[in-house]
Amino acid sequence: MSTTASSSRATGNSSGPSSARSIHDAVIRLAGDSQDGIQTIGGFLARLAGRSDQEVMTYMTIPSTISGGPSIFQVRMGTGDILTAGDQTDLLVAFYQHSYESHVESLRPGGVLIYDSDHVKPDPEDKRFTAIGVPITSRTVESVGGATKGKGKNIFVLGLLGRIFDLDVAKLTTLIQERFGGRSEDIVRNAMLAFDSGYAYPADNIRDCFFRFDAKAQEASSGRPQVTMDGNLALTYGLIAAGVRYGAGYPITPWSSIMETLRSELPKYGGIFVQAEDELGAIAYALGFSYAGHLAVTGSSGPGLSLKMEALGWASMSEIPLLVINVQRGGPSTGLPTNVEQSDLMQAIYGSHGDAPRVVLAPKNVEDCFHVAIEAGRIAREYSTPVIILSDQVLATRIEAFDEPDLKAMMADPKPDLSDRGPEFKPFPLDRITRHAPPGSRMLGGHYPTVTGLEHDENGHPAAGPEMHVKMTAKRRDKIKAVAAALPPTTVHGDPEGDVLLVGWGSTWGSIREAANRLRADGRKVGQVHIRSLNPLPNDLEPIFRRYRQVLVAELNDEGLYGFGQLATLLRARWALPSIRSITKTDGLTFRVGEIVDGVTASLARNGNS
Repeated sequence: MSTTASSSRATGNSSGPSSARSIHDAVIRLAGDSQDGIQTIGGFLARLAGRSDQEVMTYMTIPSTISGGPSIFQVRMGTGDILTAGDQTDLLVAFYQHSYESHVESLRPGGVLIYDSDHVKPDPEDKRFTAIGVPITSRTVESVGGATKGKGKNIFVLGLLGRIFDLDVAKLTTLIQERFGGRSEDIVRNAMLAFDSGYAYPADNIRDCFFRFDAKAQEASSGRPQVTMDGNLALTYGLIAAGVRYGAGYPITPWSSIMETLRSELPKYGGIFVQAEDELGAIAYALGFSYAGHLAVTGSSGPGLSLKMEALGWASMSEIPLLVINVQRGGPSTGLPTNVEQSDLMQAIYGSHGDAPRVVLAPKNVEDCFHVAIEAGRIAREYSTPVIILSDQVLATRIEAFDEPDLKAMMADPKPDLSDRGPEFKPFPLDRITRHAPPGSRMLGGHYPTVTGLEHDENGHPAAGPEMHVKMTAKRRDKIKAVAAALPPTTVHGDPEGDVLLVGWGSTWGSIREAANRLRADGRKVGQVHIRSLNPLPNDLEPIFRRYRQVLVAELNDEGLYGFGQLATLLRARWALPSIRSITKTDGLTFRVGEIVDGVTASLARNGNS
């Protein structure tokens, strides 16, 4: 192909070579240092996919040190059904020698390695893939100017990828202008110079590595408008749709971007988000907002949630509606701030002194982050209870495209109920669910309620008698049982009975689904259940579990002292089924599909089902 990027941008079309191979999807891994802006490249590719009616899923790792360090951003994009960011890489871009050495094994046989020949010397004897050296740094300096010292090579690579995959250059140009348009004209101009240089890199060097996403699959898509975002942003917009207008928090990775977005967005809706002095203050402020009749939110990661636990117990005792977000990371203590783990489940359900029941929900993907926030808001209001949303680092940073929600139909009314309360009003009635009267509500009987962390009677007055404590404990427990009774029926993907039922929760959904599909294609009788409500658990799981010889729970936490992950432990305690076993991992990375398949195969072999 001889057409340059500049001419392509002038016509608004990308003009890939006629010899390009048609593909359904591609896994692209960008490996460098965090300072190289590889997350920016990945974000551009993901948002391009969303605007091109393609499926997309991303995965990233970033260093936890302020000074930065090795980092990757992986994008899987295309026109097929994409459930994971991919086990193996189709195309690896290595910026440095350590990038090449650390990630070359991720390349599938027959894949493509693009390496910066200014910094990388690959093994010339390794013939498993096509290796193409491109002087990324020096070409960027040449195109933008020596004063930049290579800054902008991420945009050069974006242009190169645009050429290799015949991407829509007009849309990429728009994305670049949107990204840098708020800065000086020099920055936008330099970005476009770097992009053009990458796109116009001589075709002879990469002539065997041109691809084009399957156009037929694109034409068969729904055509509905799509939005592209990460899980933290989806949670934030879900909270706003749920009627949240007030909240408070304290910065911690990987929760902080939710807090920052709420700080900028809530004032547009007449609300406010407060950055507190610490985690204890944050939940106290949020409880104050909720006491005033507003549905409020606070959030953190595992270490911060530990500090919130005393006040969360107060919320359970006083039956205050409250949303608490925990974006999980590796633990314990400071642990792995930028890596994923699902080890806060027991903390979310039981992490408080005394019997303090609360609802715990977990979204399965980025789109579900939006919908879970709305569901959590509904439950918190309807049952007057704290609701914890367990997200994680993978969902927080993963970018996906999904159909734009019908916001007008979903937006909840945020106004507090300040209507008059009659003489018979009791804030904590034993025969029905608590309904608080916010300050400002008139009490026609003349008796104003008390809200306290002490055990209390139906009017909120302290009552330490054993009989009242038994009744109130049962009341707080039974409304959580009522949540379970109202849950929708559990759906089973795949075979309704057979060898194995794969069970999971949270961000592992896509990997487990793809593993189930792969095992079924190999002739195994495999089903999949993904649990969204972790406390209370759905009531209909036991008959489903009994239809399979093995129930394997895949989760990102340790097998513990007795060989079972946290959810598997809860399921075994609930139904005492010996068929429930675990597939766990604690390396700070999400499940690869192959790891789950191997875990199933090994379990079947160990237990006589090979």
